[in-house]
Amino acid sequence: MALSMATTDTIAAIATPPGRGGVGIVRISGPLSTTISNRITGAIPAPRQASFKRFFINHSDAPDGLIDFGLVLFFPAPHSFTGEDIIELHGHGGAVVMDRLLQAVLAAGARIASPGEFSERAFLNDKLDLAQAEAIADLIDSATEDAARSALISLSGQFSTEVFELVESITRIRVFIEAALDFSDEDIDFLADDALLHSLEQSQQQLQSIVQRADSGRLLREGATVVIAGKPNAGKSSLLNYLTGHEAAIVTDMPGTTRDILKEHINLDGIPVHLLDTAGLRQSDHRVEQEGIRRANQAIASADLVLLVVDSTEIHPGEDLLTLWQRIGISAPPSKWCVVFNKTDLSGLSSGFINDSAVAISTKHAEGMSDLKKMITSSLGFSTDIKNPILARRRHLDALRRAQDHLNSAISQLKQSLAGELVAEDLKECQKTLGEITGTVYSDELLGRIFSSFCIGK
Repeated sequence: MALSMATTDTIAAIATPPGRGGVGIVRISGPLSTTISNRITGAIPAPRQASFKRFFINHSDAPDGLIDFGLVLFFPAPHSFTGEDIIELHGHGGAVVMDRLLQAVLAAGARIASPGEFSERAFLNDKLDLAQAEAIADLIDSATEDAARSALISLSGQFSTEVFELVESITRIRVFIEAALDFSDEDIDFLADDALLHSLEQSQQQLQSIVQRADSGRLLREGATVVIAGKPNAGKSSLLNYLTGHEAAIVTDMPGTTRDILKEHINLDGIPVHLLDTAGLRQSDHRVEQEGIRRANQAIASADLVLLVVDSTEIHPGEDLLTLWQRIGISAPPSKWCVVFNKTDLSGLSSGFINDSAVAISTKHAEGMSDLKKMITSSLGFSTDIKNPILARRRHLDALRRAQDHLNSAISQLKQSLAGELVAEDLKECQKTLGEITGTVYSDELLGRIFSSFCIGK
C-alpha cells in the first residue's frame, strides 16, 4: 500500500474471518469513528465499556433500515491499537449481516482499509515498532504452539528490546572511537585499549546469540520442506505413513507405486514440516514414471532437507555416501541431506544413530524412529536447547547477517590496522542495518511490502 494515502482518512474493515460465526466485528479507525457510531447506533459509547445497541443504516431513519444488534466498543485516541479513535461494532457473524453493516459504515464516511493498514497506522503512530507489527501477523498465522509462543515473545517487544540494547552498545563504542579520533595527535592510543576490543567482542557474541535464536524461529514460522527420496521399494512411502500417523501413501511390494509427489504437513517436535514423498529413482522407459522421477529431482533440488531412504539389505561394503547417491541416480547431493537405512529387521543392522547424518531404522517395527526425528530437527538447524527462539522473518535474518558482517569487519580492522575511521564506518553501517528490523530505518517500499501481506482488518 502507498504511504502517501492520507492517514487522516477514516478506515473500516471486517476484522473477523469470512463465513458463518457467532460473532462478527467491523472495525473503524480515524477521526470520523465516533460520528459513524452515532449515525449507525445513535450514540457514542463510554470509553472501553461495551454497550448494547441496535445497528441501522441511518439511526435517524429508525425503525426502518435495521441491520442487526450487538455490542459497541469505543477506544479513544491515543490509547488505542492504532493511536486513533477506534469503534468496534460486534454483531452476528453472518456474511450478509457483516457486509450490510460494513456498507453502512462506508456510506457514513469511511473507506475500506488496505491489507494491514490498521497495523501500519499503529506503527506510524509509535504504538508498535516494525518487528512487533510483523509479530501480529505471525501470531495469527502460527501453525504450532511453539510458533505462537515465539510470536508472542516478539509481539511483547522482547526481540526489539534486545536489538535496541545491541544498537545502544554499538553506539557507545562508536562514540568512543569517534571521540578518540579527535585526539589522534595525542600520545595516548585509544584504539589499542583492550577494553575496546573486549566490548566489540561482547557485542559480537550478543548478536550471534540473536542470530541463532532467529534461525530457530524462522523454522517455527515458515516450516521446513523435507523430501523423502530413494530407489523404488526402499520404504519411502512406509516412512511417510509412519511420520504422518496415517495411511497417506499406498504401500505394496510392487516397485514404482508412487508416481507423483505426495505432500503432507506434520508437526515434528514443534516444527511445521512439509513432507514430500517422491517417485522411486531408477531408469525407466515408462513416460508417467519418467515424469514422476523428473518431479522428484526437482523437489530434491529445492528441499531444506532430503532423506535418502536406502534398503539396508542392499548396502555395498566400503561404499562412500557420494557413490551411494550416484548409484541411486542423483548426480550431486543437495546442500542438506541425511541417509536413512531402512529394513534393519531384514538386514540385521542395529537400529539407531550411525552418525550425525545417518540413521538406521525399521519402519515395519518402528525401531530407530526417535533417533530419526532427532536427526531431522538437528539437520534443519533447530535445537531445543535454544531458549526463547525469535519468530524471525527472512528479512530479519538478512539484516542480522549483514549486521554481523559489518561488526566482524570492524573487529578485524581494529585488530589488524587500528584504522579508527574504518571501524567507526563499519559500526555506523551495523547500526543502520539493525535499525531496519525495528523500523528506525525504513523505506516506503519496505512498509508496503510488509503490510500488504497482512489480512484486511488487521
